[in-house]
Amino acid sequence: MHNETAVRFRGRPRRVLALAGTSVVLLLSSALAARPGPALPDEIPASERSQLIEVTENASLATHAAGEPFVARPEVFVYLLDHPEFATHVTRTLRIARYRVWREPDGLWLDDGWGVVGRFSIVYAGNGARVMYARGRYKQWFLPAIHGRAVVVIEYGAAPAANGKSVINAAVTGFVKLDNPLVEMIGKLLSAAAAAKAEKEAHQLVKVFARTTRAIDNDPAGVHELLRQRPDVPRRELEEFRQLLQLP
Repeated sequence: MHNETAVRFRGRPRRVLALAGTSVVLLLSSALAARPGPALPDEIPASERSQLIEVTENASLATHAAGEPFVARPEVFVYLLDHPEFATHVTRTLRIARYRVWREPDGLWLDDGWGVVGRFSIVYAGNGARVMYARGRYKQWFLPAIHGRAVVVIEYGAAPAANGKSVINAAVTGFVKLDNPLVEMIGKLLSAAAAAKAEKEAHQLVKVFARTTRAIDNDPAGVHELLRQRPDVPRRELEEFRQLLQLP
């Protein structure tokens, strides 16, 4: 059945945000006047909170998107949120997204496959929320590099459903501060188009949440087997994932 899982997703790579490294991709959007977003959790240390506020209160753009509820095992959803490197192996294996996340001595890095590269970190992981901070750049051969910083807040809730599963509601709020003054100025002149684009990117991320967890839920053994066949998948996370899926 795992071959059917691969076929179901073949040929449909998405330009989307990574499950946990997603903040960098928002740099692709133009500028949108910032709107109120979720309050940053009180548990974030003051030293990290200051760099987050510098972005959220002076954002070149901000966007918010909530997706349709989906049914999944909440522990699987949370595991992917907290293991972004492994999560990108899952999404690439299922051909849901083309980005990749890897770890360097200075932290996690993301390459979305479309010109965005950056370093990011999960600065808060608490009940019902994840907060991420990123610095990155967008570069195409015909454009100067666009540098920026991003804060992404992922909020989610889970309501009990049948068979040990939950109905999960997820929402994404993103803030980006562009470090290129000229690009920022031009972007503000195009705020209407930027609003639509930024919201579309955020909605795509929420769709990735649903599609990935649904694929795992429909065929956990098949997804695990596809991952096992990839030599680049970290063995420790693969074993943790197997146990999480309660596979023999």
